[in-house]
Amino acid sequence: MASITFREVEGSSLKYWLLFGFLGLFVLFGALAWNYMHHYGHVVTGMDNQIVWGLPHVFAVFLIVAASGALNVASIASVFNKPMYKPLAPLSAILALALMLGGLLVLVLDLGRSDRLIVAMTNFNFKSMFTWNVFLYSGFFGLVGVYLWTMLDRSVKSWSKAAGTAAFIWRLILTTGTGSLFGFLIARELYGTAMLAPMFIIMSFAYGLAIYLMVLTAAYAWTGRTLGDAVMTRLKTLLVVFVAAVLYFVVVHHMTNLYFAKYHAVEAFILRDGGIFTTLFWVGQIVIGCVVPLVILLSGLGKQRAWIMIACALVILGGVAQMYVTIIGAQAFPLDMFPGLIEQSSFFDGEVHGYMPSMPELFLGLGGVAIALLATTFAVKVLRLLPVSLDDATVAKLEH
Repeated sequence: MASITFREVEGSSLKYWLLFGFLGLFVLFGALAWNYMHHYGHVVTGMDNQIVWGLPHVFAVFLIVAASGALNVASIASVFNKPMYKPLAPLSAILALALMLGGLLVLVLDLGRSDRLIVAMTNFNFKSMFTWNVFLYSGFFGLVGVYLWTMLDRSVKSWSKAAGTAAFIWRLILTTGTGSLFGFLIARELYGTAMLAPMFIIMSFAYGLAIYLMVLTAAYAWTGRTLGDAVMTRLKTLLVVFVAAVLYFVVVHHMTNLYFAKYHAVEAFILRDGGIFTTLFWVGQIVIGCVVPLVILLSGLGKQRAWIMIACALVILGGVAQMYVTIIGAQAFPLDMFPGLIEQSSFFDGEVHGYMPSMPELFLGLGGVAIALLATTFAVKVLRLLPVSLDDATVAKLEH
């Protein structure tokens, strides 16, 4: 790291302030959306007592999962001692914190009464994964914050590996906990499986790295700094592995469900008869989120940065589609209250539940994304997170 010089982004250009203002506008829209939903209640959204987790939860869970994955670059540098990744680690850590901040803000502001969060913070049910996640998310901020400190302050640099290892283990536990939120919900037939915990971990790797690649490339392009092909090739190859692993886990998950007769109905709903959910699964999650990015990255197109950015954007869009299908699609399928028995009433028995996201929900979710990017944009201005140059010659010296 002796040959690497870190420097803040000046942040005085018109382009920087236009970006800052654009993101700030979405934060404002998100705040207005929250105020509208808070004042009039969730009746103004597309949610009801059947679909209780709507579009804001899709954004929130995606950002939280991506936050864990964004830290992967820093973990490779410290835990696995890969020299090429060490100059990339500070941005990785700050992006992870920013994404977690955005996701948790959306999650909290989607509560019917946001001020009632204090109840969740003072009354704990340790049989619930929601309670455990309060500690997991808080611990993530603490450990990653300490890890970032060890990278930026030379006086505590000797603790960087220990802090990085602790953050690495914690984020694996955190993502396992996020996946277990759904994996432990046996009432919903698409959930209730241990497959969701490791699947959420590998999803976090793919989504977090795709976001990191786009932020890194944009930061160097907009500031006129040099980002060599060696770094791009290494990160691109890593993304291929993660996206392929996501596709593998999705296939195994659904093949496992198809093996059991009791899951045939819900699998037919998602894979064939679910309307928008089926479309989002095949077109959004599989084709746009996995197949097309793999084709781009593994073909000659993957040598061009513009196409790498397109592949990253598709992975992100596919991830949002995957969260939509996972979170909302599972709720739309009729709830099996008494397995093996037939119940009859006038209350939506056997009916697929409709859901149409409202504009306030969309702007609240986009506001969380904007907060994450705004925090990152501000951080690179005030902290020395980015190397002045990451050309191929400099990277080659790090590895020898």
